[in-house]
Amino acid sequence: MAKHKLAKSHLIYALSPDVDPALHVQSGDTVEIETCDCFEDQIQDETQDFGTLDWNRINPATGPIYIEGAEPGDLLVVDILAIELAERGVMTTGPGLGVLGDELQHNAIRMIPIDNGHAVFAERLRLPLRPMIGVIGTAPKDNAIPCGTPGDHGGNMDCTRIGPGARLLLPVNVQGALFALGDLHAAMGDGEVGVSGIEIAGKVAVSLHVWKGSAWPYPMLIDHEHVMTIASAETLDAAAERAVKQMAGLLVRETGIAPADAVMLMSAAANLRVCQVVDPLKTARVELPKNLAEQLELKLPVFG
Repeated sequence: MAKHKLAKSHLIYALSPDVDPALHVQSGDTVEIETCDCFEDQIQDETQDFGTLDWNRINPATGPIYIEGAEPGDLLVVDILAIELAERGVMTTGPGLGVLGDELQHNAIRMIPIDNGHAVFAERLRLPLRPMIGVIGTAPKDNAIPCGTPGDHGGNMDCTRIGPGARLLLPVNVQGALFALGDLHAAMGDGEVGVSGIEIAGKVAVSLHVWKGSAWPYPMLIDHEHVMTIASAETLDAAAERAVKQMAGLLVRETGIAPADAVMLMSAAANLRVCQVVDPLKTARVELPKNLAEQLELKLPVFG
């Protein structure tokens, strides 16, 4: 399988069926994708005026990548092999931003150095790194969707589980899938309540496989502990409900379990989690322990 590199000069601001590919690859190839941070690296100083930012350049993704043989109805399987972080990240919040935006009086910027496996939040406060990808997805079928908005195509899901060692399943809606990613975080708490995690530039190594004959129209995530459904909606309640129903539907369809048994299993052993509450749509996930999925003989993609 071939190895490729894609520079951060190939930026897009929407996932769209109408964008020309920046790179063509074969199923099974690996790609090292360079990214800007979510501000397109515009913030370089804690004293910087928010008014100097170009807000049309927020949440860029690098891509898109055309995967040969990917057709509508397939799944694109994205293995996240590694994330390499830049030497410094940034966080922001302020009036109108995040959960406390109605209480804050001034914009705040904090530059956060990365040192020896930690983010240096303050002189005596070091946070462990938890690299993750905020924006990752394929092109929607019809209209373009801004990179900052999550949906059934992926996008700005801000799911803390989308990190090294995870496998993301995305629907293929157009020929070639047109995959892109960006918006890395050195660390982020579930919810992203202040409107930003530790936003950071970096590089992501992924392998891309086309999975034929096992269509699933929503993002799913698999790691060494869980099988997860991810859903976005206008409210957190609606996103949570969608994530639960998607997991129930998956179990019923793929394992033959009865709907009542599926929801009771989730009620007993699965966790409903918040991904983020600050984007144009809210995002939630259901985490089903992987050993239970294996006991039910849930078919999961195998490559290599």
